[in-house]
Amino acid sequence: MNFSSKLIEEAVNEFSKLPGVGKRTALRFVLHLMKQNTADVNQFGNAFIKLRNDLRYCEKCHNVSDKPLCDVCANPHRDQSTVCIVEDIRDVMAIENTQQYRGIYHVLGGIISPMDGIGPSDLTIESLVTKAATGEIKEVIMALSTTMEGDTTNFYIYKRLKDYGISMSTIARGIAIGDELEYADEITLGRSIINRTPYENTLQMK
Repeated sequence: MNFSSKLIEEAVNEFSKLPGVGKRTALRFVLHLMKQNTADVNQFGNAFIKLRNDLRYCEKCHNVSDKPLCDVCANPHRDQSTVCIVEDIRDVMAIENTQQYRGIYHVLGGIISPMDGIGPSDLTIESLVTKAATGEIKEVIMALSTTMEGDTTNFYIYKRLKDYGISMSTIARGIAIGDELEYADEITLGRSIINRTPYENTLQMK
């Protein structure tokens, strides 16, 4: 793709670094921005600069937040003794959209995947174990994707927490094997949370 301007080429190259964005789509983005007034383009760019510089992570659950505690953890009406373990912020958003869950979350920041070089130490599992040791947690709901990596992570967490007297459950298999939470419809995901089953039952089925 030949460009008449180095500035356009650089902008296209930056947009094309985004997931799922090819050069042609990136060029459409750039041409669209070129037609906007300067103030709007500056606001667009500043939003991402501010996002990168000012975004924080909740001190309690590791969810993204603008404050030390995210809105969920800071809500006095949420059940602080029930913790739903998820992979990332997309899963928090998916479950919150169901309006069926009233506990809090623990965001792992990924799942165990030896093929990708991701081990337990790369996730926030240790802080979860520390919270469990305080006795504050009564139930842990493991809501990870129903993939081999998700199941491996579930089992690792189960082994780390099973001696703390915590009720451990997993979302019901209304979510198809191999599916990721963020793509599940809200009704199915909501029912999967409500109809969660003891984790030990899933071990007996294997």
